[in-house]
Parts: sequence; C-alpha cells; structure tokens
Amino acid sequence: MSNEQNPSGGQDHGSERPAGALPDEAPAAAPSPAPRPEEASGRQRLRAGLWPPRVSRAQLIVALLLFVLGLGLAIQVRSNSDNSALRGARQEDLVRILDELDNRTQRLEDEKQRLDDQRTELENSSDQAEEARKQTLEKERQLGILAGTVAAHGPGITLTIDDPSGAVEADMLLDTIQELRAAGAEAIEINGVRVVANTYFSGDGGELRVDGRKIQAPYEFKVIGKPQDLEPALNIPGGVVQTLEKEQATAEVARADDIVVDALRPAKQPDYARSSSR
Repeated sequence: MSNEQNPSGGQDHGSERPAGALPDEAPAAAPSPAPRPEEASGRQRLRAGLWPPRVSRAQLIVALLLFVLGLGLAIQVRSNSDNSALRGARQEDLVRILDELDNRTQRLEDEKQRLDDQRTELENSSDQAEEARKQTLEKERQLGILAGTVAAHGPGITLTIDDPSGAVEADMLLDTIQELRAAGAEAIEINGVRVVANTYFSGDGGELRVDGRKIQAPYEFKVIGKPQDLEPALNIPGGVVQTLEKEQATAEVARADDIVVDALRPAKQPDYARSSSR
C-alpha cells in the first residue's frame, strides 16, 4: 500500500499511529507566578499615614486658636463655679449679704463725716491748741486699741470654735480674723492672745500657734464691734461657719452688750523710724 502524500508533496509519517500507541504528551503547564509579598494590614497603613506627622502652617494656627478658646472656656467655668455659693443662696441669705455691704458703706461714710467734723472744729475753735491736744489724746487711745497696748471693752460677740478631730488649720483661723475685720471688728482676742495688724498663725491641726504662742481647742474669739454686722458676716453662705462645719468642727456665736478685751501687747519702740513731723 502506497503512502499518502501531504499537500506539500512530502510524506506524512505521523498521520497514522500504530494501534495501542500512547498519545502525545500534553504540553508542560506554565510556571505559577511568584508569590506576592503580603499586603500591609489596616493598622500598618494607618500608622504610616499618621507618622511622621505632616502638619501644615494652617493646621498649627487652627490648633493654637482652639487651645486659646479652650483655655478661655476653662477660666469662665472656674469663675462661674466660684460664684456658685451665692447663686445657690436663699433669698434671705442674699438680703443679709446686701445688708452687710450697706453697713460697711455706712461705716465708711460715718468715718468720713467724723474726720470732716474734726477738721471743722480745728478750723473754728477759739482755742485750737487745746482742741488739737484733745484730739491727739483721743487718737492715741484709738491707736493703742488697734496696736493692742491698751485694754478695750464694748459691745461685740464671742465666737467659740470646738475642734474635736483636730481638723481646723491655721489658715481657717486667719480667714476668720479677716472676715471679722471686714465686718468692722475693732479689737480681737484669741485664747488670751491679742490680735493686731502683724498677727500670724502657724502649726497644723491640733497644734496651732498665734504669734508663736501655742493655743488649744476650743478656740475662743472675743471681738468688739457691732454685733449686728459681726454675726451675719460669719454665717454667710460659704463663709466661716459653713467651712468649719465641713471639717466636723462647730462654731457658736453669742452676742453681748459688753465684751472685755484685756490681753495686751508690749509697746515696742522702733529702732530706726522717727517721726517726720516738725
């Protein structure tokens, strides 16, 4: 049997396969692509976007303005909280505070009028030298009371502070003195120690000292002044009495027609200062 010729005229030797012959091998599979590196996680992308920070000038200005605004709001809130005691006060307490302010104003007006009267007396007196001497003696007596070199008596109050837990600190007694002075106290004595302009308090609760002299509870204040002004000044909302009660201390105020303040301070002669009057 003759071999078939392909159209090109050549013999096709592979057109026929013997029976039972294996098929041609399949072409080799294409190599798989190289594994790609693991993609970055969401946290890594977030970190890469935030650090290092990229801050523009406009962002810095906005941040500064926000800081200033926040600081102003904080100051305003603190200022409002400082006045919360008065805002939450009852109408009776507010009326009492207003009366106290009116009384202080009236005392200043009275003092001004008294000084004006003294000046008028000096200008119109027929014996100006005698009048000046009387006023000088009166002024000396007043200064002696303020300096604690002479005893004094008059209407006022007695303030007794009991401190069983030893929680009353030196600054609380100082606040009490300042409140009494603002209400018109003219002479004060604490547990036998005269309080003057340079009086200081030291020590811790239960071990307090006044001008270096140790005092113990109960602390008794003898105060000369107008009782109608002194007592309300201690009982205003957020005042001395409420502050002491928060520290488990008790404060009792008693009015009296005659309070004796007889604790004295030695008259100290200045070492260097001399009168400049001629």
